[in-house]
Amino acid sequence: MPRRHVVISAHNGVHARPVAELVRLVQAHPHAVTLRTSSGAVVDLSSVLALMDLALAPGDAVVLETAESADAESVLDTLAGVLDPRG
Repeated sequence: MPRRHVVISAHNGVHARPVAELVRLVQAHPHAVTLRTSSGAVVDLSSVLALMDLALAPGDAVVLETAESADAESVLDTLAGVLDPRG
């Protein structure tokens, strides 16, 4: 299963604008994408409320994961870019 380890560097963490972008990207992908925090919480990235509830901040480490597909690596790279724009 393709995955990306990401340390959030977005200036204000994961607030409304990056959450909306993440959800938009995931909804365009044919497979579910999950985000796992270092504390073990796992959420489906298509859920705005679940993602906002995590209150992710700069410096938090997460793992993005999706099913194997032709565009899985590209989708994970794009999502990682939203969370870590300096990466």
